[in-house]
Amino acid sequence: MAASTTSGLSTPASAAVTAAPARTLGAKRPRRISPEAGHALEILGHAIEYLSDEFVHSDGVPTDHDPQIQAVQLLMAINRQVYFSCPEIPSLRDRFRAFLHLPIH
Repeated sequence: MAASTTSGLSTPASAAVTAAPARTLGAKRPRRISPEAGHALEILGHAIEYLSDEFVHSDGVPTDHDPQIQAVQLLMAINRQVYFSCPEIPSLRDRFRAFLHLPIH
C-alpha cells in the first residue's frame, strides 16, 4: 500500500524513513524546488501543523510511543526527504569554477 498526495509523489506506507545526515541538515544551500515537490511540501506542512495543533489542544503529555507524536515525526521525516531530494542551486563560486572548468570542492 502506498501513501500518495495529489502531487503524484508517493511513499510506501511501510518504508523506513531515515534522517538526513547532520552535515546535510547544517547546509544552508538553497534548493530548486519543483512545483510537484513544492505542493508535496505544502501538504506535508499543513498536515504537520494540524496534528501538532490537535496534540497541543488535547492537553496530551508527549511520550515516544504516542501515535500522534509518531505520525508528526514520520511526516517531518518525509518532509525532509522531499526537500533534500530537490537539487541544490549552485553557488556563484561553483558556477564560476564550472565556467573555468576548475574542480569543485
